[in-house]
Amino acid sequence: MNLKRLPGVSSRARPAHVVLFFEYHDKDKEKCDELAWLSARAAGAIVLLSPRLKIVVGSVLLAIVGIGTVSYRWTLISVESGQWVRHSHEVVATANDLLFSMQRIESDSRGFMLTGNEFFLQSHPSLTLKIAQELSAIGSLTIDNADQQQEFPELERLTREQLRRVDMAIELRRTQGLAAAAAFVGDGAGEQIAEAYRGVSERFLGEEERLLTVRTKDARERLRQSRAILVVETFLGLLIAGATGLLARRDSGARVQAERSLQDSEEKYRMLLDGVQDYAIFMLDLQGRVVSWSAGAERINGYTAEQIIGRSFSCFFLHEDIKTGRPDEVLRIAATGGRYEECGIRVRQDGGQFLADVIVTALRDPSGHLLGFSEISSDLSESTESEAKYRGLLEAAPDAMVVVNQLGEIVLLNLQAETQFGYRRDELVGQRVKNIIPEGFAERLIADALRSAEDALAQQIGTGIELYGRRKDGTVFPIEIMLSPLESADGILVTAAIRDITKRKQAEAQLIEKVEELNRSNEELAQFANLASHDLQEPLRMVASYTQLLSKRYKGKLDSDADEFIAFAVDGANRMQRLIQGLLAYSRVGTKGKELLRISSEEALEQALLNVGGAVEESGALVTHDALPAVLADEIQLIQLFQNLVSNAIKYQPAGIPAVHISAARGEKQKWIFSVRDNGLGIESQYFDKIFGMFQRLHKREEFDGTGIGLAICKKIVERHGGTLSVESEIGRGSIFRFALSGSDAP
Repeated sequence: MNLKRLPGVSSRARPAHVVLFFEYHDKDKEKCDELAWLSARAAGAIVLLSPRLKIVVGSVLLAIVGIGTVSYRWTLISVESGQWVRHSHEVVATANDLLFSMQRIESDSRGFMLTGNEFFLQSHPSLTLKIAQELSAIGSLTIDNADQQQEFPELERLTREQLRRVDMAIELRRTQGLAAAAAFVGDGAGEQIAEAYRGVSERFLGEEERLLTVRTKDARERLRQSRAILVVETFLGLLIAGATGLLARRDSGARVQAERSLQDSEEKYRMLLDGVQDYAIFMLDLQGRVVSWSAGAERINGYTAEQIIGRSFSCFFLHEDIKTGRPDEVLRIAATGGRYEECGIRVRQDGGQFLADVIVTALRDPSGHLLGFSEISSDLSESTESEAKYRGLLEAAPDAMVVVNQLGEIVLLNLQAETQFGYRRDELVGQRVKNIIPEGFAERLIADALRSAEDALAQQIGTGIELYGRRKDGTVFPIEIMLSPLESADGILVTAAIRDITKRKQAEAQLIEKVEELNRSNEELAQFANLASHDLQEPLRMVASYTQLLSKRYKGKLDSDADEFIAFAVDGANRMQRLIQGLLAYSRVGTKGKELLRISSEEALEQALLNVGGAVEESGALVTHDALPAVLADEIQLIQLFQNLVSNAIKYQPAGIPAVHISAARGEKQKWIFSVRDNGLGIESQYFDKIFGMFQRLHKREEFDGTGIGLAICKKIVERHGGTLSVESEIGRGSIFRFALSGSDAP
């Protein structure tokens, strides 16, 4: 049996409990089998012994076999307890990894929505895959826990719902811009989902933390009992060797054979004892001199049996402890109380020092006389190294890390914390955390009248908490903290990851300012639309009416210059009317649009063709289309979209018959990709973006009539429907305009 330490694991260098457990190997079973074989061999030798010796040896052998059986059983129980502790650690670690991954993906999406920079989405696919794997792992790990299995479907549903909303927000930011994404994020549904997700996560982690505490306590209790059994078994093994040897020397004849058997058994037992490498096990006489030595003791303390047997065990103590009589005090306490335990510094043969867990037990005969002492000790350097690794992880963390006890005192921090708050490390260790986080943090560590400290802390685990930090110079800045629990010998400690979110807050403020500015702009645009529809059009109609009247009444009666001037005035008034109507239509796309409903895109196209029937008939155009699907759209705007695209296809033509074909094909994410193909003039690639701008024309007015607003209106209609409008074209070979609309079966 090897006594080992099991360090807990956690996300983002989050420390967990350290649990002692017995690890059972095949070689341990082989040693137990050897012990049973030795007992059987010694029992065979009893036949040759005297009746008195038979009774003594038989009784002791029965006792040691019984204790060995109990020890074997407790070993298996300890192994099982350790396995359950590791299982709980794995569940907690995986759940914490899931929470961290969700926070990462939300943080990255916020960065993208604020800046529009695709750099923030580089890790998005891998994080999504990692979250799916972590969900699967949690489902498998908790399959044995009926309570957790009831919570798991809700955890899985809420996780996927949050991912879906993140993807929708990203898509809105890409296609419709910052305002649409901000409106979607702020609709309240996301906060409700996040709140429900936090509730399920807290219950899930709380249950596993409870199981971990119970299982850790059970494992420690099993360890203590196994140690006691080991000490008793060691004592009885030595007792049987001494007592049997003494009786064998007084016997004659068969006594020699019995002595040889017992010596052989003792040697085998010592070999088994030497197989324990992780513990130093040795015996002391009444004066504290070493009388037996094991391989584990040699490995840990550095002495060989020849070097140490007969010497006082005080050589394992520090020089200062020897001067104060500490070794004698240890033996006195063990002799008085039967047992002495401590965790202290011990000295190796080469002078090196190490932290040791020591148990000294007094050994007595059946009548109560003190025979000597046994010591079992282990090297705790492994746990010290774990602490050093933990400190190293703290220093490597990109955020400020502060470890606080439940009294609100800082016990550990990293270099980033020094830099962020402007203090030296020695100025903060031992000080109240309120010195750097005045409000909101320490209060979360103090239990109220209705909750334990653990429950009060559990409500904050895995949650980003926005507070304010205070630097040494007194300046205050916004921070976000994440809390993680750490169980130690001094109680529960809390590790806080602290991030300066000043830039994020500034970006949020700028976002709010931009949204307000956008709202003001929209209001002004709406006001302009009203002005254009009423105040501007009325006098313009009057001008147009009178110029047309002048044209009819005086055409041919004045000179040619007057006729030309009147024609210019009429044309200018008409073009101004069309321009204002185009601007009005453009402004109303976003402000007067109707709810997106399930409609037939084919019926919308047919209505658009009726509206442009005059142009189709006049040009002799051939307009065809495939079967078109039902989509989610504003019917009036979809008709206008088809009408503008078909009109342009007919208008911008060389000599010949215009041919226009409309089709639709399935795209990604339940979208339909519409194509409007013509055989017109074509467009040079350098103008692909320009043509969708306001008042952008590629031809002179004398060549083709128009205001330069039609395609801008089309672009705005498509964007309102969550899509993009694009063009493919070659000079002399026509153009293809494409846009995407959601299918009627989209969620």
